Formats: sequence, structure tokens, C-alpha cells
Amino acid sequence: MVTPFQPDGALDLDGAGRLATYLVDEQHNDALVINGTTGESPTTTDAEKETLLRAVVEAVGDRAKVVAGVGTNDTRHTIELARSAEKAGAHGLLVVTPYYNKPPQPGLIRHFMTVADATGLPVLLYDIPHRTGTPITTESLCRLAEHSHIVGVKDAKGNLAETSWVLKRTDLAYYSGEDSLTLPMLAVGGVGVVGTSTHLTGVGTKQMITAYEQGRVDEALGLHRRMLPLYTGIFRTQGTILVKAAMNARGLPAGPVRSPLVDATEAEVAQLRDDCTEAGLPLPAGAA
Repeated sequence: MVTPFQPDGALDLDGAGRLATYLVDEQHNDALVINGTTGESPTTTDAEKETLLRAVVEAVGDRAKVVAGVGTNDTRHTIELARSAEKAGAHGLLVVTPYYNKPPQPGLIRHFMTVADATGLPVLLYDIPHRTGTPITTESLCRLAEHSHIVGVKDAKGNLAETSWVLKRTDLAYYSGEDSLTLPMLAVGGVGVVGTSTHLTGVGTKQMITAYEQGRVDEALGLHRRMLPLYTGIFRTQGTILVKAAMNARGLPAGPVRSPLVDATEAEVAQLRDDCTEAGLPLPAGAA
């Protein structure tokens, strides 16, 4: 979920509650990830993260699970965020691979297991090497799957062969971390998606997953192809930027992005409108 801000850049807690309610009740998302990269977590303070999480947990109640993004490139800091999230009512944790310092695989295993030991919450590992600089290898994932709290992976590696090997050897629940690969991920044993375009495509994406799980593969493929312009188009620039533009156009809480991101240009909004229309989800007329 994007993090709504006021025009002056301050946290919009009322807006966060309203947006969370929309994503659950109208877009039919089963769970929300708060304080992830799409939520601009690199620019929010620890106090803002906790306050935002509490507001969203209160807003959605028992209608959806709330997962807290707590990953950093410092194990001690990640543990602090994990414990804070547990106290704030999170149902689970999303822990990204430590970025920039590029730890070796033994360091990754120790990092993830230490964080998983720190709370009683289930943990999703976030494997996104094109951002972090370091993949979680198949062997490391199989080793991490032995920890009782490590239950799944948000997989943005884009390598379905490696994913297949992990799924063959473990019971980890795999969620696509790339919207456009959700259907292929289901085909090799995945269970869903942690999406960005699902701010807009939540209903259709859930229909696609359900259709596939019930054996209606042609229907699932048709839905995949219909929503493909948004599955890919939302990333024409940084995904947060275009999601916020779309939410603003729909009159939903989003507000501006925080620096170093910049708000969408007129040309980017125009292309976004085209992508939404092609996907059968046109934006209302007017400025984003």
C-alpha cells in the first residue's frame, strides 16, 4: 500500500485508514503490506511506521491481514522494527534482503533467522536482487524454510526455474513480487501476489487467481491479458509515483511522494490513463 501524505508531506493517517478500507472492501485484497518500498519506507521514520501501522490495523479490523515491511540492511534495526510491528498489531512481517552492503549467503541466513527469532510473527522473505544487489540462493531459501516462523517468499527474482526448485523442496508459500508474473507463478505452485497495480486491479487479480485455482485456466489467461497493460504499465516509472497519480485521480487518499521521488508528469499521467483504459479500468476525467 502506498503511504498517503498531506500536501505538505506530513503523514495522512486519516487518509491511510480510508485507503486501506478501499483496498480491502472495494478492491478485495486479502491482505495489505504496510511500510514496504511502495509505501516509501526509506523516507518514513520509525515512529511514522508504527503510527501508520496502527492506523491501518484499526481501519481494516479482522477483514484482512496486515503485513509490516520491516527489512533494512542492519539486523539490529530490523529486529527493532519487527518488535515494534508486533506490538502495533501486525499479523506478519515482510523482510527484504539487506541491500547495498551485499552480505554473503551465510550472512543472509543468519540475518533472516535472527529476525525470525525476534518475534512470534510469521515472516515473508522478500527476494528482489535487482534492487538489493544480492539474490537469496535456492540453497539458502531451502535452509531458511527450516525455520518455523519463515513461511513464505515474495519473489521478485523473475526466475521461475529456481522458484520451481524451491517449491519442489520446501513448503514455502510463494507470492509473485512482479504483477505480470502472477499467473506464471501460479502455474509452478505459487499462491498469489504482493502487488503494486493491485491498488487498481485487485478485483480482477483475485478473480484471475480464483479462476486458476478452480481449473478455469482459459478464464485466468483472459484476465491476465486484460490487465497486462496495468501489470506492466504501473512500472513505466517508479511504481509508487503512478499508483499515487491514479489514486489522486480517483479522489482517494494518496497525496504527493516524498523526495527523492518526484510526482508524475503530465505525459506520464496521460500514458497511465491510456494503460488504465486498455485494461478496462479507466480513470475519471480531470487532473491526477
